[in-house]
Formats: sequence, structure tokens, C-alpha cells
Amino acid sequence: MSQRKYFGTDGVRGRVGDFPITPDFAVKLGWAAGTVLSASGNQRVLVGKDTRLSGYMLESALEAGLLSAGVSVEFLGPMPTPAVAYLTRNFRAAAGIVISASHNPYYDNGIKFFSDSGSKLPDSVEAEIERLLDEPIRCVPSENMGRASRIDDAPGRYIEFCKSVFPSDLSLKGLRIVVDCAHGATYHIAPDVLKELGADIWEIGTEPNGVNINEKCGATHLDALRDKVLEEKADLGFALDGDGDRIMMVTASGRIVDGDDIIYILARAAQQDGLLQGGIVGTLMSNFALEKFFTDRRIPFVRAKVGDRYVMEELVKRDWRIGGENSGHIINRQFHSTGDGIIAGLQVLTAMQREGRTLDELLENFVKFPQALVNVRFNSDSDPLEADTVKAVVQEVERALGNNGRVLLRKSGTEPLIRVMVEGKDAKTVRKFAEEIASEVEAASN
Repeated sequence: MSQRKYFGTDGVRGRVGDFPITPDFAVKLGWAAGTVLSASGNQRVLVGKDTRLSGYMLESALEAGLLSAGVSVEFLGPMPTPAVAYLTRNFRAAAGIVISASHNPYYDNGIKFFSDSGSKLPDSVEAEIERLLDEPIRCVPSENMGRASRIDDAPGRYIEFCKSVFPSDLSLKGLRIVVDCAHGATYHIAPDVLKELGADIWEIGTEPNGVNINEKCGATHLDALRDKVLEEKADLGFALDGDGDRIMMVTASGRIVDGDDIIYILARAAQQDGLLQGGIVGTLMSNFALEKFFTDRRIPFVRAKVGDRYVMEELVKRDWRIGGENSGHIINRQFHSTGDGIIAGLQVLTAMQREGRTLDELLENFVKFPQALVNVRFNSDSDPLEADTVKAVVQEVERALGNNGRVLLRKSGTEPLIRVMVEGKDAKTVRKFAEEIASEVEAASN
């Protein structure tokens, strides 16, 4: 991935109007992707988007490029990223394309791809698309150009799919749920799923206007959701991000429930039901309490690099089912080929209804370790992580923590930053250790 010019860990992303999120590049990307993805003979591609105003521009530009490659395009309109993955499989398309920048502000956008299996494209396919981006567009003959159409019943199809993962012998009747859709792609999906399963709901973030996506709402801004849950005395709240592939929750008491909490609930329920296939995949940022819980339960646990792409790679390699990130990307391969916020939420609700317990009660025995994170800017020509002084202070802190904490130093993938993270049982001690390490990293950066 580090050698790519355009593709990051989740497609191509950036600020609208700045390269590569420009109409001319999107045309070229559509042509290159269409040429590569239709090589098998399947010349059908689905295109969905979130609610950003710039989605119209990028959608039209991609359409021109795809049609010029001889690929027929079927538009889904505003649809969650995991919905595009599902519908790509369901319609037997060659690929699915999502125009979205996930949890980013409205002025960013991105383009990401799913294969015919509903999974993210292999590195080899992305590399071939990048190779063609350096070549001139060569249109197919006029008679071979693709056609464009729209799939009008896409939302209904996905709503039925989401409902199908919730056990038919259970109901949400009587549950009071606040759902925050971040003015994003789930605004016309998530509320209907919950209502049709019987829940009483309050909606937040379901009035997109093209520029309010993720604005002080959704999975990255939980204050509005927490306030509404407490105000309405609801049983819980869901917060999805702009494209619906991640979820955060709030309990009736106002406790914030992140991806680590959700993984704990799902793993525990799967083990109790005999459905835990193998172990669990987390990331380098997964809370140490989660690892300790799995050790005590004799559940294998592996940490992947940060990014749901890497979590999925580990799950596929080991043929395990459940994995995710503390940011709320949750994957369960029993139900879907990618992370899905709505489906993860329904799995939590399944555990609640099966056990007859509230969300607070499901989490009463799971206490996360305090975690301190300090970012240190460094000169990109230097490598402070290799400095003897940094290694020495890390070893000293690790000795002090023993088996009740950990230290993680990693470089940011997007900025010249060293992220210093320390976990342990005592919040003050953890913060003190993190600042000591950060000070040495900063000194080694000068």
C-alpha cells in the first residue's frame, strides 16, 4: 500500500476540488477501473454514494469514464457503503463503487471499490487500475459503450437484508431507541429497519442537505445522541457515521459504547451460543482489557494494523468470523463481507433480547483500561522511533506496567506524527508515562 500513488487503505480520498478528487480524475478513474473490472466479461457496475453535495459531480464523472470503457452503470442513489457491498453480490455485478469520505466533513469525498464478492479490491487489482491511470483513455467503439440506469428499489432490498440477520423468534417491541444517522447515507435505512422490527424510535441526523453530513452528529460526535437518550429515557442509542460502516452506542445511563465494547458483547454471545468460529481480530488500538478478557476466556486474539481492511485480511486468512476496531468498524463474516454499522447494532440488540438484559447490564463486568494518547510532530527525514533514548524510556515504562498495561508507538499514515499510546490500570500514571515517552520522542525528532 505504501507504494501507491492514489489508493489509500480505503480507496481514493481527499478534499473536493483538490487532486485527486476532481472531475477529470474521476473520469479517468472510471475508465481505468471499468477496463480492469470488466476484464472477466461481466460489464455491470453498481454505484452508490453518501449525501455530500459533491457526490453528484463525482457520480457523473465516474459514469462517463465507466461508459467509455464499455461498462454499464446502475445507480443506487444515497446508500450505505455496506449496502453497496451487499447489492453488488446480490445483483451479480462485476464491482460496486461508493462515493463517500465516511466520517470526514462534507468538503472531503472519496471513491472506493468492492469486488464481485462484496469485499474490498485485492492489492493486485488496485495496482492494475493505478497502472492504467498513467495511460490515455481509449474509448471502446460507440456500439460497445455502456448504458446507464437506476435501481429504484435498492433501499427496500437492503432494509430486508438487515432485518434478515435479526432472529425471527425475537422482536424489538417495547424497546425505546434513539438513532443518529449523521445526516448521511443511512438516513432512509436505519430508522425503517428498527421500526419494522418493532422498536419505538427517535431520529437524529436524518435531514441531509448536502453539507451537514457528520456535522456535530453521528459516530464521531456523540453529545447529541447521549443528550437525547437521557432526555427521552430511552433504552439505548445508535450513532452511525456518514456512510454507515461504523457504529457507536449510548446506554440508558449515558455510558458511551465504542467498538471494543461491541466486540466484547458479540464475542461473549457467540461463545455462549457455540457460534464463535476460531478467535477475534482487533487492532493495535484495541483496549488491553479486551485482550485480557479473551485470555481469561481462552479465546484466541490477534491484533491487526489499524484499518478495517487489515482486520478483514486477518479474518479471511484465519477463517475467523468476528473482528473490529474501537472506532466502531465491526465485521461479522457470518452475516456480511464488510463492516456494517446497522448489522453490528442488530447483533447487540439480539444479545440483549436473548439474555433479557439491558445494554448497561451486558457491559457491567467489562471495565476498560485507561488509555492516554499523545501525538508528537516529527521531521519526516528523521526516525525518532529508532533513537536509543526513546527505546530506553519505552522499556522502562513497560517494566513498570508489567502484565497490566502496554505501550504502543506508531507513525501516522496521513501526517508526520508519532502517536504515543500507553494503557494501564491507573489513569494518572498512564498519562504521566505517555508524556514522558512523548518528551523523549520530541527530543529525538529535533
